[in-house]
Amino acid sequence: MPESQIARAVRLEFAAGSLVRTNLSGAAFCGDWLWVVGDEASGIDRLRRLEPLGREALRFGEVRDFPLSALLELPGEADEEADLEGMAVADGYLWVAGSHGLKRKNVKPRRSDEENARRLAKLSLDANRLLLACLPIEADADGVPCLVRKAGDGRRALALKGDARSNQLTEALADDPHFGPFLAIPGKDNGFDIEGLAVADGRLLLGLRGPVLRGWSALLEIAVEARGRHLQMVPLDGQGTLIRKHFLQLEGLGIRDLHFSGDDLHILAGPTMVLDGDIRVFRWPAARPALAANREPVTFQAALTESIALPHGHGTDRAEAICELPPQLAGTQPAWLVLYDAPGPDRRQGEHAVFGDLLRRI
Repeated sequence: MPESQIARAVRLEFAAGSLVRTNLSGAAFCGDWLWVVGDEASGIDRLRRLEPLGREALRFGEVRDFPLSALLELPGEADEEADLEGMAVADGYLWVAGSHGLKRKNVKPRRSDEENARRLAKLSLDANRLLLACLPIEADADGVPCLVRKAGDGRRALALKGDARSNQLTEALADDPHFGPFLAIPGKDNGFDIEGLAVADGRLLLGLRGPVLRGWSALLEIAVEARGRHLQMVPLDGQGTLIRKHFLQLEGLGIRDLHFSGDDLHILAGPTMVLDGDIRVFRWPAARPALAANREPVTFQAALTESIALPHGHGTDRAEAICELPPQLAGTQPAWLVLYDAPGPDRRQGEHAVFGDLLRRI
């Protein structure tokens, strides 16, 4: 369980002008290699571990981008942002999830009140946000992990069946009494917004930044299988349950990321709307066996443990990604990496580098 923060301990180097550099939203390790995504990009970046340059504990660079359009048949245009938020490595795959949420146009300072009123009323859905996919990881001739459309052992890159307007998940939620009404509300207005992803015993956990309902945040539990060219949701039990709902007491905060460490589920939580406020890490002890044993369609979890509060600024330093370092990087003490969207000036260096934090047990 992380208890102390080592600020700016991890250096990430990107190409100049990289979209991902300033809007990091997901991270996962594969040995010495780090996968990251940004919520304004349409690809996945892989960074290599490098020797530190200064006082940082870890440095990653030599970035390579894997465009989603080269791996999958996307529901939208190849260069349309996917708003990727959740990421996890499991069973030889890199799993990714888009937000699945609507967006609302923002006010522009140099526009007239009439123009801004029209902008603020306009809603849209980028089709690639409806992405839930597994991407095979396969080593190349040099032993370097790569994302491939089809692996040598037959594994394929697959996405949940759907089109530019919906997929099987949103269709299953359309009549849900808790979340159906929020599908028509933009994510940043406390509408439906997936931001966390974890894999447990063949099932997927999707953490919702919104909606938060009377202070209760939510995890959606689903199972998927490969069916032809797509992933398809399959029942979780003999009663045909497609989605289990787990409501968590995170003191009004929405879920920003999820990560399993052993049997415990670590939850990065922050404001659900466009707000500057508390960002904290919570722990659901023994979540993995509890989820495996559960057969109820809805559960409530109030006995969560808070471990650490993270820094945030005014419109900057919004913690969006958390994942545990593999043992060869962490050393003798377990450690977690935290990465930030909208990094402040003290987290940026030049046109290429940004800094994340390490969390350690003391």
